[in-house]
Amino acid sequence: MTNYLDFEKPLAEIEGKAEELRAMARAGEGVDVEAEAGALDKKAAQLLTELYKDLTPWRKCQVARHPERPHCKDYIEALFREYTPLAGDRNFADDHAVMGGLARLDDTPVMVIGHEKGNDTKSRIERNFGMARPEGYRKAIRLMDLADRFNLPVVTLIDTPGAYPGKGAEERGQSEAIARSTEKCLQLGVPLVSVIIGEGGSGGAVAFASANRVAMLEHSVYSVISPEGCASILWKDAEKMREAAEALRLTAQDLKKLGVVDRIIPEPKGGAHRGASEAIASVGKAIGEMLDDLKGQDRKSLLQDRRRKYLDMGSKGLAA
Repeated sequence: MTNYLDFEKPLAEIEGKAEELRAMARAGEGVDVEAEAGALDKKAAQLLTELYKDLTPWRKCQVARHPERPHCKDYIEALFREYTPLAGDRNFADDHAVMGGLARLDDTPVMVIGHEKGNDTKSRIERNFGMARPEGYRKAIRLMDLADRFNLPVVTLIDTPGAYPGKGAEERGQSEAIARSTEKCLQLGVPLVSVIIGEGGSGGAVAFASANRVAMLEHSVYSVISPEGCASILWKDAEKMREAAEALRLTAQDLKKLGVVDRIIPEPKGGAHRGASEAIASVGKAIGEMLDDLKGQDRKSLLQDRRRKYLDMGSKGLAA
């Protein structure tokens, strides 16, 4: 791992020393360092457990944004077979911040849709850092319509700082596109399950996550606004993002108590970026279980289930 978060600096020093010792041994300097390196590995593992045992909301935000965290494309490639991407909103353009298409989860045909941030400079620019424009939400609406027509369950993977706030996006009806996408989620007569795999930012996330069942990875976040944005509005100081993160109740643990999400998916020790395969497998298992939970329900039952979920939202844990 090459990218360490601010609070992981002590860990970086220990793991760096262990790697230096092993580099000396590989260079043929005749030094037996394995015992000392092993001791450092043990110390690093203990420190990693301590660091991640009780993360603050702000630290969870940092983990959710980690550049090496698995993204939508990674989940689709690992979990879904016969993925056939579908592009464009049939109106303006194809938004690369949103990817989606037909696929199979095990033997079940589904429509999968998600935000993709990219994993290097070139792909992040191409994907607009996961911030969808109106054509991205209209593409999602088109794919959800297609799924509804052919009675296919819909799986959405959410990882976005929020919808793109640029001038062109606003001119093309950004707020209307988000509202229509949210409306379409609520109108679907097929099972809709969502997983927040990183950041669930603002209406840009809600537009994909107004589902029958919503799950969050343990260290992901889901909020109406970013902590920095909230701090800038309330305190006129973006540096108060830690206080804002506490107040927003954006962690999976808080949102489970409030009934906003239905389940929390455990992450490997040290976060999904330290065990991508394990995290992806856990998400796949959760998606399968959520779809099984909805199997056999007719259109009317699914609509009532979704309606009841959102009318009841916030009634749990208010005294907490």
